[in-house]
Parts: sequence; structure tokens; C-alpha cells
Amino acid sequence: MTRFVIDASIAIKWVVEEQGTEAAIALRKRAELIAPDLLIAECANILWKKVQRDELSESEALIAARLLQSADVEILATRNLMETATRLAIGLRHPAYDCIYLALAIQSDCRFCTADSAFVRKISSAPVAERVVALGDIGL
Repeated sequence: MTRFVIDASIAIKWVVEEQGTEAAIALRKRAELIAPDLLIAECANILWKKVQRDELSESEALIAARLLQSADVEILATRNLMETATRLAIGLRHPAYDCIYLALAIQSDCRFCTADSAFVRKISSAPVAERVVALGDIGL
């Protein structure tokens, strides 16, 4: 089974219908998934934002949170990723939040799958580009 690091842009699609939901669910069914513990905070923040924007009710957000909490994703600590993520963020001139996921992919010798097309485009010519795959290009 193929192993991928995933970020909140993937996980949130499992519980909120949006573009890419079908592909995100297929990925979840066909791959072994890991993520840094940052995923928890980012998903909670996305759910909060969706409530603030009246895209979800409070009860829908709480149900989504419970579902995500029990999702079959191995959650790993970010502490050992700090130096690599910082180096990547500086080199790519990109926020360290996204680089934490990329650092985990490097450390775990696997690829990072994201629905963040802007991030994928930004690093397309960087030496680490082979570590990143857009959700729409996963081809499982």
C-alpha cells in the first residue's frame, strides 16, 4: 500500500462536500496516510471558519470534528520536523505551516498529497517538487 502525508486540505474533504471530495475519499481508501499533529489544529480551524461563514452549522462542525478525530490517519509529532520545515520555508519563501507536511514526507521517505494547488505550483521547480503531488494528479 502506498504511503502519503496528507494535510488539512485533504482531510476536510472527507467530512465536508467540496471540489475534490471524491478523490480525497479514494485516497483514504487506497493508501496508508500519515500527518503531523498540526493537522488537528488546522482541521479544527477550518471547521470554525466554515461555521463563521455560515457554510456549516455548529452541530455539523462538531460531527465533522468527531469523524476526523477517528479517521484512520497516523498522527506524528511535529517537534522533530522543526529544523527541516524552517529550512524549507526559508528556501521556498513559503509559510512554515505547509513546510511541516513536506518535512514529514521527506523524513518518512514518501510523498505529500495536498489539494493546495498554489503550494504545488509554487514548488514545482524546487528540488523537493518530486515529494509533492496534487490531489487531482494522484491517480490511484
